[in-house]
Amino acid sequence: MQIPGHPRITSEPDLFGGQPAVRGMRIRVSDIVEYMAAGDTRETLLKQFPFLEDADLSAALAYAAETSKSAMIAAE
Repeated sequence: MQIPGHPRITSEPDLFGGQPAVRGMRIRVSDIVEYMAAGDTRETLLKQFPFLEDADLSAALAYAAETSKSAMIAAE
């Protein structure tokens, strides 16, 4: 199922338990964010995962940014 407003991001119950993934492939939005947070560049990711397109990386980051706005963080 395509996530509304994010045509390159999908959620399938039988793929990663419904976690958001890129175009129904076996790479989650969270994987891309983690790789990039660790310092991997777009170029590195596109070489490491040749099935990805640059637009997929942008879509994953946009989706992560949007969903992080609604995340609740408990105050201590």
